[in-house]
Amino acid sequence: MQVAIVKYNAGNIYSVVNALRRLGVEPLVTDDKEQLLGADRVVFPGQGEASGCMKYLREHKLDSLIKDLRQPVLGICVGQQLLCRHSEEGDTDCIGIFDADVKRFHPQRHEDKVPCMGWNSLHQMRSELFSGLAEAGTPATNHPYVYFVHSFYVPLCDHTAATANYILPYSAAMHKDNFYACQFHPEKSGPVGERILRNFLDLRQ
Repeated sequence: MQVAIVKYNAGNIYSVVNALRRLGVEPLVTDDKEQLLGADRVVFPGQGEASGCMKYLREHKLDSLIKDLRQPVLGICVGQQLLCRHSEEGDTDCIGIFDADVKRFHPQRHEDKVPCMGWNSLHQMRSELFSGLAEAGTPATNHPYVYFVHSFYVPLCDHTAATANYILPYSAAMHKDNFYACQFHPEKSGPVGERILRNFLDLRQ
């Protein structure tokens, strides 16, 4: 299986590379159109600022390329947000796979810190990405913990595939057609994240 990681000005590409290597996959980090179109799976990670990321993607025509992908695609963190319609971060028009807008967290109490940083539980999971998490060492409550770092969030919408709660409930994961996405970092989420990445690799096309 050939797994391609979209190469652009994002910050967490090599942590994703290392996570996939632990699963026995040697991914290709590339911005080449033919390599991305021809891969069996595409991972679209991201850490950084939405407007700068979208500027780079547009300049290299990667935004339109991502829309043309027909194999399973996994957006991670800012990658999820960039797959949405618009982000409040820099008032940025994004790729538009998911019909949703990205919002900034606004603290409601003194203890609400932004960015949201740390472990949080997943709820209302509705995706093959979350198959078998009990076997990955998660509690019997079926609310596995994963690792988040973000100041912006996607509200609950028709494409929500899992929820988390920080200040308010929001989309911790999303799914539409061949596009999957998670606001959390599976590559930093221990056995749970490893199982989610394995499930992505094992998706039926």
